[in-house]
Amino acid sequence: MAKNFLKGIKILLSLLVIWFVAHSVYSTADGLSDNKQKADIAVILGSKVNEDGTLSKRLEKRLETGIGLYKNHQVKMLLVSGGLGKEGFYEGDKMKEFLISKGIPNSVILVDNYGNNTRATVDNTLKLRDQLKFNSLIVVSQYFHVTRTKKLFKDKGFVNVSSACPDYFEVRDIYSMIREFPAYYMQ
Repeated sequence: MAKNFLKGIKILLSLLVIWFVAHSVYSTADGLSDNKQKADIAVILGSKVNEDGTLSKRLEKRLETGIGLYKNHQVKMLLVSGGLGKEGFYEGDKMKEFLISKGIPNSVILVDNYGNNTRATVDNTLKLRDQLKFNSLIVVSQYFHVTRTKKLFKDKGFVNVSSACPDYFEVRDIYSMIREFPAYYMQ
């Protein structure tokens, strides 16, 4: 009986590993695919602002991706979304400062300082839909994060969503990929 129990555990663990690998391959492929689509707005998700008020490299690269979308006329507006970090800065405000410093007009930048997590960013973005009259959007985040973010939009009935991610990779992505697996299914 103990032998059958151990065999069952091994099978379950094997299936979990296969599921994780398949999910990770799909999310990576989806996250890295950028079909250069046009949309009304880009939603750039926040990330760490350093203690000195500078942006983390990851956040900087997300913003540079958004700048590229705007300058290539793929989007008309940029919505930056993030919360108040433990460092004492609102990510959205710091993101807007960066965009303005790079020549993006203030008039095309919208700030959501209450996007404390992915779900909040999605909810806050959709609350602006009637006011801003957008029908399509591009999610901008790291490759491992865009599949879940797009799913959250689609779960709320907003289906015209695509994504773009920066060409920036770091060792931390391994942890993030592992974290995204349960987050995708537990949203």
